[in-house]
Amino acid sequence: MILVTGATGTIGREVLRMLPAGLAVRVLAREPSRVAPRDRATEVVAGDYADTGSLERALAGVDRALVVTCRVGGDDDARFVRAARAAGVGHLVKVSAAAVADRGADDLVTRWQRANEDLLRDSGLRWTLLRPRSFMSNTLSWAASIAAERVVRGLYGTSVNACVDPRDVAAAAVCALTGDGHEGRVHTLTGPEPISAAEQTAQLGRLLGRPLRFEELSPRRARAVLRRRHPEAVAEALLASAERQHAGAKAGVEDTVLRLTGRAARPYRTWAEDHLEAFTAVPSSAGGR
Repeated sequence: MILVTGATGTIGREVLRMLPAGLAVRVLAREPSRVAPRDRATEVVAGDYADTGSLERALAGVDRALVVTCRVGGDDDARFVRAARAAGVGHLVKVSAAAVADRGADDLVTRWQRANEDLLRDSGLRWTLLRPRSFMSNTLSWAASIAAERVVRGLYGTSVNACVDPRDVAAAAVCALTGDGHEGRVHTLTGPEPISAAEQTAQLGRLLGRPLRFEELSPRRARAVLRRRHPEAVAEALLASAERQHAGAKAGVEDTVLRLTGRAARPYRTWAEDHLEAFTAVPSSAGGR
């Protein structure tokens, strides 16, 4: 039995889609109605990390589990690991972040991920850590301004990031959940090449058949934008992340996707081609930024 958490999110949704048909799979979801139907071998348990009873129900009889948490600074990982240990789960596959290995990264989000990794290592359970770089899908946040103004706005538009297609992260997770030899392993996952936001903007423009403009934000303006969208500490963590990228900390490329899956990591252009519709159909209520 495999348990998938985060099944309505970026990675979990793809993992659920990729797991072999007929495999015994259970899903823990706050909103079961949002879980994409898979097959009759999939069971959905309504619950939350904060609900100990739902964790017990979800983890009963589970051998391996995918752990995806996103409440920065929260104790969701601790609650899940504690429940998994009590249930006798054999192996946890945790989605973390590549920044954990960056020596210069000491922001709130990275410290939280490091603490979660340490928690897992000290749990007494078998574990695998997946450390992806930024997701290519993060550029979906540009859809409204592209549709309304043909503009992408960001900080340090020429700095590069070896961002990764979420589908490649999910494929690596499936390998760890269904295969052997991943216990105690850390898999750093990147795309095939580093690419800048300005280059991504240009590629999207060519695919859409219309010119797009990248507008460079000053650090002061970027801070103001981020603080409107996120709590102050998270906004500052994102700014620190952008500074590290500007210094070249996120340019390194790994061949992990190829080694695990036998298929090379997808480039940004492929991801964009497969999601182009998202940049052309934006609700009228979406803002220009």
